[in-house]
Amino acid sequence: MTINSKIDLEISQLRRMATAGYFLGLHVRFTSPLITMQSYREDWIEYYTEKGYVIYDPTIRWALSETGHRRWSDLAEQDSRGVFATAAQFDLRFGVTCSWGTRESRSLGSFARSDREFTDREVELIFSLFQRLHELTQPPQELTQPQIEALRCIAGGDRHAAAAMKLGISESALKARIASARQRLGARTTAEAIQRAKEYRLI
Repeated sequence: MTINSKIDLEISQLRRMATAGYFLGLHVRFTSPLITMQSYREDWIEYYTEKGYVIYDPTIRWALSETGHRRWSDLAEQDSRGVFATAAQFDLRFGVTCSWGTRESRSLGSFARSDREFTDREVELIFSLFQRLHELTQPPQELTQPQIEALRCIAGGDRHAAAAMKLGISESALKARIASARQRLGARTTAEAIQRAKEYRLI
């Protein structure tokens, strides 16, 4: 099973439990996650962004300073701006937030329901799936110089033949470098590999 297939499997399991939606910010670096995935209602996302709730959201503050998992109801006393009360108007009434990783590469996620609290067993399963996603999406520390050169050429608009000529290698050698870079980055396509390499600041 490929890395992407494993990621899709974990996400599908989380989606089944977080029936009102979820947010994942994986590998936060310099205040921004390298990978973001979410399934919250669009109107909530727009409202949250418009009101600048990220600054006041107790789940974010907790997740950036602690690791583990915490129900939203346990964080309610820290919600001076009423983020939870407003979220409930968008069917996000019950939730759990998870945080994992180092300060240099912290992942955080929130998972919501509209009907009831998550059970202890569900919280443990969500946290386990979340930790797996953190590990599966761990960016590589580096690409090889030949891989970087190949991706840069294609990212710059060169076709395979032109890129191979520019690098002084055969077209098959170029394709091999791109394929190995895709594998290292866990990408399905060259375009996805280029995007991930840029997000990971590798090219």
